[in-house]
Amino acid sequence: MKVVVIGAGLAGSEAALQLAKRGIDVDLYEMRPENTTGAHKTDKPAELVCSNSLGSNDVLVASGLLKQELRILESELIKTADEVAVPAGNALAIDRELFSSKIEEKIKSNPKINFIRKEIKKIPDSTTPVIIAAGPLCSEELSDDIKNFVNSEYLSFYDAIAPIVEKESLDFSKAFYANRYNKGEGAYINCPMNKDQYLKFYDILINSPKIELKDFEKKAKFFESCLPIEVLASRGVDTLRYGPLKPVGLVDDRTGEKNYAVVQLRQDNLCASLYNLVGFQTNLKWSAQKELLQSIPGMEHVNIVRYGVMHKNTFLFSPKVLKRTLQSKKRETLFFCGQMTGTEGYTEAIASGLVAGINMAKYLSSETLMEFPSETMIGALLKYITYEGHATLNPINSNWGIIKQDEEVNKKFRKDKKLKNEFYSQRSLKCLRAIK
Repeated sequence: MKVVVIGAGLAGSEAALQLAKRGIDVDLYEMRPENTTGAHKTDKPAELVCSNSLGSNDVLVASGLLKQELRILESELIKTADEVAVPAGNALAIDRELFSSKIEEKIKSNPKINFIRKEIKKIPDSTTPVIIAAGPLCSEELSDDIKNFVNSEYLSFYDAIAPIVEKESLDFSKAFYANRYNKGEGAYINCPMNKDQYLKFYDILINSPKIELKDFEKKAKFFESCLPIEVLASRGVDTLRYGPLKPVGLVDDRTGEKNYAVVQLRQDNLCASLYNLVGFQTNLKWSAQKELLQSIPGMEHVNIVRYGVMHKNTFLFSPKVLKRTLQSKKRETLFFCGQMTGTEGYTEAIASGLVAGINMAKYLSSETLMEFPSETMIGALLKYITYEGHATLNPINSNWGIIKQDEEVNKKFRKDKKLKNEFYSQRSLKCLRAIK
């Protein structure tokens, strides 16, 4: 039997490739370029919209552990991301264009996958096995049909995208390469500011005009870990200095001076011609963004190739809609995955696509569906978003707070976070290898 996968983003692409790997035919639908989202810039599958970083690769960091779990589970997208990685210290940052091109090639060359560029406006009937991976920016008509199907209100929040600039336009008499605390080969470009320069930057930022929201958008609910820089700045003059502009561990070896604030730029493509501004998600008007960026030392003549934007994301109240297997409670032939389920982050989207693909294959083979244990990060993430005790659901990244806790271990290592994380990481990987 053929499976319909709706949406060729990170989750949908992973789900389709997992199904094909198991000998199942797939019709993979993507509405772009017929219908665009306002946030995507290409028509390629698995496009990374906001940042080019998938987060830490360190297994002692929650997102790093999740990536290692996905490697064990043979994720096709994580494998490709590793192949197109660019220098980024301990993080897995990638050439996003090359990544999408490689995923497109994998999909189109797979005889089990029929890649169809067409918008799906209605959920196919119950006789058709379906995985909905339409993302938080799915079309209005499909979104309305899903809302009617689940008989549940959508929740929504607003996501913002950081600008991308040309490296050639930076002034390296002021900017310098370094990773925080010199961990790994210096991969980030750093633009330092003294106190006067920072206060000038801050004044421009808080007084800059923003793109006006529509009436229904004015109650915008932001995802806390992806706040626009102007929202962070509104919380106090020093907020940015303890957030995305923190200077600790970043010293220019040429001067040895401690800086008041530092703007970091992360490599965005393999040839290192483009860099994105770390933590600079914004909804400022484009003219204001240019003025703001050109007030930063080393960026006085910066060439901006993509301005920051803000867009609305929608997601399900998954505790009422989904089982931990990502199967619909209402219809067993229907699975959901991706950010629409309430996960936040690239790696998390890939993880949910992998689970949906594996479990759809098991469903079609009349096998017991996989419910990953909460000792693993992937299992903890799915347990969290489907936990029926939630009165409300906020988008969630992988984090140590959701993984199954061991009180004795927490007590033993209460003063040593590294050893505690090492215990949970090793326990997770051992658990996952045992059930794989």
